[in-house]
Amino acid sequence: MKKKTLVFGASLDRARYSYFAIQKLVQLGHEVKAFGERRGEAFGVLIGSELKPYSDIDTITLYMNAKNQKTFYKYLVGLNPKRIIFNPGAENPEFYKILDENHIQYEVACTLVLLSTNQY
Repeated sequence: MKKKTLVFGASLDRARYSYFAIQKLVQLGHEVKAFGERRGEAFGVLIGSELKPYSDIDTITLYMNAKNQKTFYKYLVGLNPKRIIFNPGAENPEFYKILDENHIQYEVACTLVLLSTNQY
């Protein structure tokens, strides 16, 4: 099943895992949205630097450290995703509690591994 995914903390840097995640998600046919510090395009996906009111987001995959996530808690919860994936370096117990309170599932995992092992 294809999942509409928001890559949050997306980067145009070809050495970053968020960049590889966009590539892999697109290759596997998922609809991808992306938010990052710098605007641009990767694999046909526009990376925006403005928060948009996306609807029907299945998965948010986070590539942002816990300190930087704080500003975005309300926005991310407001998107009402089915789940949020905390990639390595994005772990955040404070945010886990907020997600539990809002009945949003989360995983501490690597999106690239999940995609590569058909567990996404």
